[in-house]
Amino acid sequence: MAQDSFLWDLPTLLILFALGLVASTFGAVVGLGGGVIIIPALLLLGPSMLGMDIDTTLAVGVSLGVLVFTSLTSTITFYREGKTDLRCALFFSISSGPMSVVGAGLTSLFEPDVFRRAFGFFMLFMVVLLLLRSRIKPFRGTWRYTKLYVDGNGEQLEYGYSMLPALTIGGIVGLISGLLGIGGGVLLIPAMVLLFRFPPHIATATSMSVILVSALFGSGMHLYRGEWDWQLVLPLAPGALIGGYAGAIISRKIGSKLLIRIMCAALALFAIRMIWT
Repeated sequence: MAQDSFLWDLPTLLILFALGLVASTFGAVVGLGGGVIIIPALLLLGPSMLGMDIDTTLAVGVSLGVLVFTSLTSTITFYREGKTDLRCALFFSISSGPMSVVGAGLTSLFEPDVFRRAFGFFMLFMVVLLLLRSRIKPFRGTWRYTKLYVDGNGEQLEYGYSMLPALTIGGIVGLISGLLGIGGGVLLIPAMVLLFRFPPHIATATSMSVILVSALFGSGMHLYRGEWDWQLVLPLAPGALIGGYAGAIISRKIGSKLLIRIMCAALALFAIRMIWT
């Protein structure tokens, strides 16, 4: 498109690369994906820097496309470190993939304001639960699948899950991912930590694997509907590839307590943006 030729000038390319790098690094560290940064940045930069109006559906489509690159490199890195629970990720992904297509199809039809605010308040509630998790009695129900994880201090941590709860949560995560373009980790990680008792590092790694599937399905739907722009995706993608890898490496060096605090701060900022935007 001739009117979009400005996207290929060097300063704009560097800004988009930096945006992809920062958003994806942060997103991979906490397992949220980075869409929480990319979408508002595109909406803000569109008129002022790119000379084009970027509507919500286009921003969501581009964000999901970038999430594919972020989650790909972080998933590979986390898997090599043995932090990804592939069986659990599969259960979540079976439902999250198809439901992300549904969410992507609803983006242009659904009036998102009320939903965004309600979801923002729900996320603030999740933040409170995460911060108070040490004072809350963990769920002691019997899960079909249980695993042991030994953390950096040598402490053994047991977590578990069953197919039906994982499929149910995965479907909700996929719907939110396709609808809002945020990856779904904002709901998936609190559910893993609070309900299934996942260690934070395993929750982060597994979340990125689920985000990869949701982003593939959701971005495919947005591409099919024409809610896509390669001239935005391609400059963002290299930074996302590097950021996904860098975020996974940084996450490895962060203790569980600090990781939870970073997650809570990220979720709180995201929730406030959802409520007030």
